[in-house]
Amino acid sequence: MDKFDYRILEILQKDASVSLAELAAQVGLSTTPCWRRIQRLKEDGVIQSQVVLCDPVSLGLGLTAFVTVKAARHDDAWTTRFLDGVMGIPEILEVYRMAGEIDYLLKVVVSDIAGYDRVYKRLIKVAELVDVSSGFVMEVVRHTTVLPLEQVRWPAGAARA
Repeated sequence: MDKFDYRILEILQKDASVSLAELAAQVGLSTTPCWRRIQRLKEDGVIQSQVVLCDPVSLGLGLTAFVTVKAARHDDAWTTRFLDGVMGIPEILEVYRMAGEIDYLLKVVVSDIAGYDRVYKRLIKVAELVDVSSGFVMEVVRHTTVLPLEQVRWPAGAARA
């Protein structure tokens, strides 16, 4: 990756709907080399997908909970059962295996507390759990999907655009 690739990523992370011509102009390339770079970034798995981000509150999904889970066991069978179970609950948007006192952190988005209770009742049935604790979001202070590319180690000789 070079400065052009990083600049393409900076722009697309903020607005993936930008036209190829506009993107190429902002990066300082013609459209064909810019398109080729985007395709290579996709093939390499750097660009995972292009999506539309929706406002959950506008869609009636105004309650976000972060749920911590402590596993009852730490064997392959338990892990498979747990992960298969949480993957089958669409309100669980994110699942992280953690180091430290908790084993998993889940992000749950639902309409209200009754919706959360339904998810909770499904969650506790997927596998034996030692503890399930929830924290409810009162206010979203900052939310972004833009990765801090300035933290990436730049390849030798690749000055930033």
